[in-house]
Amino acid sequence: MPFVELEAGPLAYEDTGGDGPVIVLCHGVPMDHRVWRKVVPLLPGMRIIAPTLPLGGHRLPMRPGADLSQRGVAGILGDFLDALDLDDVTLVLNDWGGGQFLINDGRTDRIGGLVLVACEAFDNFPPGPAKIMNIAGRIPGGFSLLLRLMGLRVFRQMKRGYGGMSVVGLSDELIIDWFRPAMADRRIRRDFIAFATGNPSRAELLRLSQQWRSFTKPVLIVWAAEDRLMPAVHGPRLEALYPDSRLEVIEDAATLVAEDRPELLAELIADFASANVRFPGRPRAQPDVAPARRPRR
Repeated sequence: MPFVELEAGPLAYEDTGGDGPVIVLCHGVPMDHRVWRKVVPLLPGMRIIAPTLPLGGHRLPMRPGADLSQRGVAGILGDFLDALDLDDVTLVLNDWGGGQFLINDGRTDRIGGLVLVACEAFDNFPPGPAKIMNIAGRIPGGFSLLLRLMGLRVFRQMKRGYGGMSVVGLSDELIIDWFRPAMADRRIRRDFIAFATGNPSRAELLRLSQQWRSFTKPVLIVWAAEDRLMPAVHGPRLEALYPDSRLEVIEDAATLVAEDRPELLAELIADFASANVRFPGRPRAQPDVAPARRPRR
């Protein structure tokens, strides 16, 4: 897997290449690019780039002292787009919603449109069940204990945790592999703790979220009807917040929509990216208005 050296450290990524619209797929905690493994083959002709962000599942440790707070990781994502010299990117966020902080930092020049797929928003950083990571990271030895608990299948597959992030169910082997880097490498564990304890206060999160309305480019909001982590009301709230936005609610899907409904999600992303890519002298296409709720076919 190729990687790029950033100021914060090395960042690995997958890149399908190609001349089509550029789509950057971002993952949650402590996942990696494989959360999109069912979707990427369904996007032929697009240039798909999937970085493995330093959210605990990465295998290349960041430099000591790197800012791995919520806004710090958003900055790393912005540096990644700069390093690859990407333009008119369709930026897709799922689970982790911190990429929206690029708006607060005035770093959206390379972004042509946002796709927010069942992700953190407003004051939901981190979502309720994930707050245990924040608490464990602040207690000496607490995070190591949490990682040891993840070695127990009954803990890994709890419905209020990773077991509830997908309707069809996450592979136990995949969850283990996502946590393995932090279990095996104290430097990755250091990075993971830095992120887990680096969320702004609730008041600050709400203040920052109000600035997102300044992003006037197209935004597609894809919310999951069976989501246990992202409040159902946040989908409509985001639609009302972003000036040029559209909401799709997907049935039979939880947080990891790419796991549960890959065909439908790929269709939505492809249509959105194709409609919003800009070509010299060609006006931006206007997508058809889709129904508010998309049932399983």
